[in-house]
Amino acid sequence: MKGGIMGSMAEHLVQRFKEMGVRQIYGVPSGSWLYYMEAMRKSDVEFVLVSNEASAGIMADVTARLTGVPGVCYGTVGPGATNLSTGVGGALLDRSPVIALTSEPPEPMIGRTVQMAVDHQALYRPITKWTSRLAPDRVDQVLAQAVQIAMSGLPGSVHLGMPEDLGSRQAPEHYTDYPLPSPTPDAEPLETSLVAMEKTFSASRKPVLAVGLSAVRAGVADLIVKIAEKHRLPVILTPMAKGMLSEDHPWYAGVLFHALSDRVAQTHSQADLVIGVGYDPIEFNYEDWMPAATLIHLDTVPADINRMVWPKVLDVTGKIRTSLERLAALPPIASDWDKKALMQRTEAMFKAMEPAPGSFGARAALKILREVLPQDGIMACDVGAHTHLIGQMWRTPAPGLQLMTNGWSAMGFGVPAAIAAKICKPGKKVACVTGDGGFLMMAGEMAVARRRKLPVVFIILADRKLELIRLKQNNKKFTSYGTDLDEPECPTPNYVFGVPVVSASNADEYRAALEAAFATNGPVIIEAKIIPGDYDDLILRKHK
Repeated sequence: MKGGIMGSMAEHLVQRFKEMGVRQIYGVPSGSWLYYMEAMRKSDVEFVLVSNEASAGIMADVTARLTGVPGVCYGTVGPGATNLSTGVGGALLDRSPVIALTSEPPEPMIGRTVQMAVDHQALYRPITKWTSRLAPDRVDQVLAQAVQIAMSGLPGSVHLGMPEDLGSRQAPEHYTDYPLPSPTPDAEPLETSLVAMEKTFSASRKPVLAVGLSAVRAGVADLIVKIAEKHRLPVILTPMAKGMLSEDHPWYAGVLFHALSDRVAQTHSQADLVIGVGYDPIEFNYEDWMPAATLIHLDTVPADINRMVWPKVLDVTGKIRTSLERLAALPPIASDWDKKALMQRTEAMFKAMEPAPGSFGARAALKILREVLPQDGIMACDVGAHTHLIGQMWRTPAPGLQLMTNGWSAMGFGVPAAIAAKICKPGKKVACVTGDGGFLMMAGEMAVARRRKLPVVFIILADRKLELIRLKQNNKKFTSYGTDLDEPECPTPNYVFGVPVVSASNADEYRAALEAAFATNGPVIIEAKIIPGDYDDLILRKHK
């Protein structure tokens, strides 16, 4: 144990989190959590009180993404744990290392009938990489295992149950020293796989790079650019890989799955070879867009694809950078891609997403926000029709500057994600784009933003409908039903939990509201009263 005897178990555990680099723990307290709060009060680890435990999980997820340190969140017995599970499941499928803590009955009461108590181990087993329970004589051992599992391989959430009587107990005088681990390094790819990759790639004439979430973690944007330029081949991205290649780069070909995916398909449907670079099917399965071509899959895990339909799959499993360096070192292939045609397709795609002159719909709201928000500012978005538009339309200078959930896709993500981003990156301008449905789910977090005086600009694209569901109903020729959120004449409040609300009904009002909001020292809500229907001809298009 570092630092000798630590007093209470709560003090010991908080000290261990501090040694990990954790600076915030998000949650809603309970009686048994008071000991940990007192330990944090005396420490550099801060307890961040949220309004709903689901937000605590989302904030821990975003904290891990932006800092590289595991995010930590807490929920109490029963309802606290079930609320927390929404954010914890998100961390699992969006691949963020998160440690979820929940209070559980003391050891003698396990299996007994206890108020509020349910089996947290059973609850969290399917939505985490690993779940366990702390005990006084093995806190360090279990915590070290949790960190190792959360950060290694495909990162994700882990769960630790905390007996309600643990925090107040005296820490043992001596612990077996379990040093906090680093992630297990990725293995090097097999030489035979690399040689086969080089041979297959060199023989292709129209390869395409499909860059996914694992490539972001691998930090290989430099090699993506080098390979695209040297071998003259297009690059497509998954939504959570936005920023890996500039939208203005001549070999940029668009984002899969989101708006105008049929325009992106005009490029990838021509490919004779797809090179999946850190391609994680949690965002979009290969089968939903892949042409009848060979697949080279570069990742730490084999490709998840139906090999009966796509039998020509070469897995190059191991460190992604090593595989890309081998491709970058090859002589330029005889590429048959028409660079001019690709650039024209991309230009036409962005032109199709331009708002009509004088209009004020979702397109105009996003375009103006992109003009006002600094290039290094962070924008977090919620889940809805606007997400599909953002995925294609929003220009993202670097990874981590556009935050979304695409593996889990829980409505309500945007508001807590933006708050966590501002806490972690206080020097950056931060905005949240949410539909009115997502905002309704997390409006209580405005109290957190106000209490902490966080200058975050929350933009509500207020069309008073669940637009994505309405569009899906229309596609199936169903009558729109159950998607109206409010009556149009509902008055706009001046404040939500003390956060000022500014209403904008046209582009000029909206731009002025944004500029004023970004100049303030606290949170501001902008209700953008957009014209409905701005998504109808853009999203839910064919991928093949």
